[in-house]
Amino acid sequence: MKKQLRKEIIAARMAQTDEEAAEKSARIVKQLEELPEFQSAGLIMFYLDFRKEVATGNLIAKCLQNGKRVVVPITDTKNIRLIPSEIINYPGDLTSGTWGILEPKPECVRPVEPTEIDFVVVPGVSFDAVGNRLGYGGGFYDRFLRLLRPEASFAALAFELQIRDDVYPEAHDYPMRYVVTENRVIKCG
Repeated sequence: MKKQLRKEIIAARMAQTDEEAAEKSARIVKQLEELPEFQSAGLIMFYLDFRKEVATGNLIAKCLQNGKRVVVPITDTKNIRLIPSEIINYPGDLTSGTWGILEPKPECVRPVEPTEIDFVVVPGVSFDAVGNRLGYGGGFYDRFLRLLRPEASFAALAFELQIRDDVYPEAHDYPMRYVVTENRVIKCG
């Protein structure tokens, strides 16, 4: 079920034209910027988009220009964890990393404690209207989000085509606070 849904959603996401994906991404990012928790956050963790996920690059650049601190994940596949690392120059600090996703260059790794992070922008394959998330199957974000301070907030970015009635949540899955699409902001549990 999950495997099939993952395949279906990724195919639908990839089928969008670059223009469609960019236009929807811009609308999604604008809505994210309007969240009070995002506005007040001093240290924000972003995912670096891959394979037509909602694009985060322009907002990362804007946050850095506006004096916010930005961290991005380094995927430690051996220990099945994400290591948040601060970036100062976007995209200059980055190079192709795990699975071809951008990560900080070795000389630009600046680890940050998860408890220092105020807001996390989360990727995913599919979501339901109550904030359940179907990720890529590694459990990296499910584990990571449990390490944040209770008052830290987080939001998943998704195209409307990624919202489904059932994403087959399991006990270890960590539900989202917000799911932001081009059409709406879903405030979850």
